[in-house]
Amino acid sequence: MHKLAEFPQHRGQRLRRSPALRRLMQETRVSVDDLLLPLFIHHGKGIKNPIASMAGHFQLSLDYLEEEIQDVMQLNIPGVILFGIPEHKDHLAQDTYSDDGIIQQAIRKIKTIAPELLVITDVCVCEYTEDSHCGLMVKRHGHTNIDNDATLELLCKQAVSHVRAGADLVAPSGMMDGAVAALRAALNQNDYPEIAIMGYSAKFYSAFYAPFRDISGDTTPKFGDRSSYQLDPANANEASYETALDVAEGADILMVKPALTYLDIIQRTKQQYPELPLAAYHVSGEYAMLTAAAAKGWIDFNKAAVEVVTAIKRAGADIIITYLAKDIARWGSQSY
Repeated sequence: MHKLAEFPQHRGQRLRRSPALRRLMQETRVSVDDLLLPLFIHHGKGIKNPIASMAGHFQLSLDYLEEEIQDVMQLNIPGVILFGIPEHKDHLAQDTYSDDGIIQQAIRKIKTIAPELLVITDVCVCEYTEDSHCGLMVKRHGHTNIDNDATLELLCKQAVSHVRAGADLVAPSGMMDGAVAALRAALNQNDYPEIAIMGYSAKFYSAFYAPFRDISGDTTPKFGDRSSYQLDPANANEASYETALDVAEGADILMVKPALTYLDIIQRTKQQYPELPLAAYHVSGEYAMLTAAAAKGWIDFNKAAVEVVTAIKRAGADIIITYLAKDIARWGSQSY
């Protein structure tokens, strides 16, 4: 028996000895209110294509959308972010700004089913162009590169078209220089000053996007890659600079993408801009690793999923875009 004087005076285990105490002491809580669910809308009818690399997720045609939206509403998830898979691709990405485009149709349908649901749209051209780059390509001086400024004109038309269909918020994801400023001006000029912009402020050229290529209808670039317009994973200072540009251009919400492998960037961004909401995109590859490991019996999927989203929120994210949204909404965040 130890003498009393030799006992530690501060014992952390005292506040961890029961589930009730651990619940009381929990510092970071993930709520369904923090979550947004990505959805992939496919042209045609009768389509509910399972994604091999993304267990539990599907490409959905408009006729399957009502069932999905009812599920989202029942789970009390506050919003969805939409990605489109059009019937036709062309070098001018015309489906992006057509009033009868796949996303425009989806927005109108969702707002008919659940007008109170927050609808965010991806503003990019990679799903709509023949080469699957995030901007229009042009050949100059013997080299083919992004025509940034021509792309901005197209993105403005796309964003205005989405908002005209009923979108609540737009999110330019292509990392085009000046995108936030261009969209803000276009929305204002078209009498939509109330529409918020979520900038993909620090989007990295990541290996963890790979399953997304399957979900979004093969958006792997037909030549080259996206390293010239997405951030080098090694560069934290550059991420801060790009984020500062989005702030200066009027972004209402900032974002870091991916999330789990960039927790330091999330924390750094929140410390630099505590006054602005910060989103983090827990991307397809990060999700697929969890489901693949769980399928092998190597991890407990529920606990690992909650641990991941808790880490993202603990790092500073106010909003988490994640394929885990429906799972977390069903379980709650108390699974330890």
